[in-house]
This record gives sequence, C-alpha cells and structure tokens, in this order.
Amino acid sequence: MAGEAILVIDDEATQREALAGYLKKRGFAVLEADNGRAGMEILSAQRVDMVITDLRMPEADGMEVLAAARRTNPDIEVVLTTAYASVGGAVDAMREGACHYLEKPIDLDELDAVIERALESHYRVSENTLLRERLAGQAQFGGIIASDPAMEEALNMVARAAPSRATVLVRGESGTGKELVARAVHQASPRADQPFVAVNCAALNANLIESELFGHEKGAFSGASERRIGRFEQADGGTLFIDELAEIPGEVQVKLLRVLQERRIERVGSGQSRDVDVRLIAATHQDLELRVREGSFREDLFYRLNVVSVALPALRQRRLDIPVLADHFLAQYAQENGKLMREISKEAMDLLMRYDYPGNVRELQNILERAVVMARGEVMTRSDLPPELLQMRAAEPTAPSDSMGGSLRDQVEELEKNAIVDALDKTGGVQSRAAVTLGITERNLRYKLKKYGLK
Repeated sequence: MAGEAILVIDDEATQREALAGYLKKRGFAVLEADNGRAGMEILSAQRVDMVITDLRMPEADGMEVLAAARRTNPDIEVVLTTAYASVGGAVDAMREGACHYLEKPIDLDELDAVIERALESHYRVSENTLLRERLAGQAQFGGIIASDPAMEEALNMVARAAPSRATVLVRGESGTGKELVARAVHQASPRADQPFVAVNCAALNANLIESELFGHEKGAFSGASERRIGRFEQADGGTLFIDELAEIPGEVQVKLLRVLQERRIERVGSGQSRDVDVRLIAATHQDLELRVREGSFREDLFYRLNVVSVALPALRQRRLDIPVLADHFLAQYAQENGKLMREISKEAMDLLMRYDYPGNVRELQNILERAVVMARGEVMTRSDLPPELLQMRAAEPTAPSDSMGGSLRDQVEELEKNAIVDALDKTGGVQSRAAVTLGITERNLRYKLKKYGLK
C-alpha cells in the first residue's frame, strides 16, 4: 500500500521528522503539521487517507484533531500516539473513532501492522460506500446489511468486481444471500438497466436444464410443442444468474463452456447458433474443487467460472451482524403487519446471538417474522421466539457458556476464536482450507490467529 497520503501531526520536531522520514521510505506521501490547529487546516484543504497524531499538543490536542477528521471524512483512519499512555485515554480515543492508540516510543513493527490494517479498513469502507451509493434506492440491496468484517470483506470484492464484465462465482451455504449479492453486482454494473435473469438448477429436472438455459425449437424432443427462448437469450445485454451450478449435468457443462468461450448459444434441436452478450454470475454451496477432483465437474469450466470468487460467510461466522439484521427485520415485519414493536429484549437478543442458524440469514428472517406475528407487546421477548432457540440447539464449539461475561463484542470475539479453532481442527491445521471453511481470506485468518494468540 504505497502512495497513500498520511498526515503526521506532532509538536515535537524530532519525533515528527523521524516518523515522517520512516513513512516516506515506505513509499507514502507524507504531510506534516507541528500542532493540532495546523493539522486540522491541512485536513480541510487536502485529501488525506490516514492521520497519525500526537495526543497532547498546544492549540488543539489529538482528540480535537480526531473530531475534525471525523467531520471532514468519517472514513479517515486516525491513530493517536502519546508518551503518557493510559487505559482511560485509549478507551476515550477508541470510543470517539480512533482506529488505534500507540505508546511512544513507537514500535515500528506495530506501526506497520496498524497502518496496513487501517488502510485496508479505509479502502474497504470507501469501496462499500461507493457500492451503496451506486445502489441507492435499490430494494434488493436493502437486504445486504453488514458491519462484521467477514461480510464487509465479501462486499469489498463485490464492489470491485461489479463495474467489470468478469464472470463472478459466489460461494456460500444456503440462505447466505447469494442471489442478493448477484443482484447487487448487476445493479452496480453498466448493465443495470438491462435484464437480470435468475435460474436455480437444483429446482429443475436434469433433463430440462439444457432447454432451460439455451432454449429449444418446436419438436426438439417429446413435449416440445412450441419454440422456447432460453435464459441466455432472455438475459441478452444483461446478467444471467445461475444458482446451484454444480447440479448442471456433464453434457450441458460442455455447452456452457462453449458459450463462455464463444459467446454464442444454440437452442436444442437447432443447427444455428446465435450471438449473446451476457454477464454470467454463478453460485453454489458445494465444494467445486472436490467435484472437479471427483470428475463430476469439468476443470476447464471451473476455471472459466472462477474469475472472481466471492465467499459469503455463514451467519454464525458474522455474528456481529445478527443484532443489526434482527433490528432490520423487526422494523420490516412490524410495519408489514401493522404492529407497534419498538425493540428486542436483552434476553431475546442473547438467544438470537447464541443460536447457530443452519439456515443462515434466511432462517433469522423467518424467526423474526414469526416472532413479530406472535408477539403481544411492543417489545419482542424470549417467549416470542420459536422452540429451536429456546432449546438452544447451537453448535457446541461456538456456543458461549452461560457464565460468559463481558460486552457483546467480547462475547462475539470468543465465539469467533472458537470457530477458528474448530475450523483448524477439522482441516488438520491447513490454514488455506480453514479460511475457505470460515468464509474469509487466508490473510485475514493469519491476522485473527495473531490477534487471538492462536497457533
């Protein structure tokens, strides 16, 4: 990450110049200010990606700089440094939006790690904000709610892939929102005003998939009483979303590969081919690499489809999103059912946070709809939730004990730590496979291993 603009603010010239010199050697564009007021003037006049500021300074201190940075651009990452570190100061800084708090003398290895994480977060937020702006007013995107880093990382991939015409492969368990993401890619692409056509191969008879995708001529087979236009032709100029891709039979995989290579289709029973301009998005909950090794899925087709691969984490792997999603569905179904429901009780939210959601977001959505319908008061309580939550059939490795204390974030981090340990155990300690299981990148997994002190 070289070339980003970092503003260094410190009234001690020696400290400021040493830090600025180190950052310049790393390839960053460095701006300097010798007091908080001067730093705030730079923030208002120039583009800055990150701020590293001393806490105690004349004219304006680091907390004032932090507040000014947040007003100028909420996405700017701010790191506070001080020779007078205290727990109270660190808590105040983090509460006000600082991304980190470093004690002087600054450890350069720690500084490098902080800068890398901060800038990754900065661009992830910026790209997802851009995606949301592109999709402003689109109802489909209203369901993509994410504050958990695992889901934000997936949306970051979506934001970068959307403007292109590259084929996208969306992976994830049932109910994680694969079609929702596919629609988001379409709506953020130059094809947004063209058709979005979806087909679920798991819902079709294997013998009909070829006709469904490519169409057929009258009399092409028994029962073909008239010509039928296939999904590729229906999506011409737009986007075709093929869900449950792994269900496509081998002989149809050959035709699909040819379409991706030549951008031409041939209806069943026709000797003529037709040009099509279709952006393909495919999805599956199955392990395609395993299917390739078993010989049931073509390797050449896999590589054609796997241009941009987006892994959607299961809801149990993004538990920080559960309260936000639950509040969203509460408001939605309260309005639809004409109920004045204001909130979810702490006891009910605790149960929602602990449950493992084998059906993922779709199951959470169904749980909230049922609870809204059954609730008698304005607050959703434990008794409004379905039996499966009350009996708590949560997976043992990720379920917290009744005695687990601390804040919501502490409890979620404990759940995340246990999930990582469980994934590593199941994959024999192979980090690449564990990362796929968890729905995160290997780099993100390494960061979390370091964060939690795991080996």
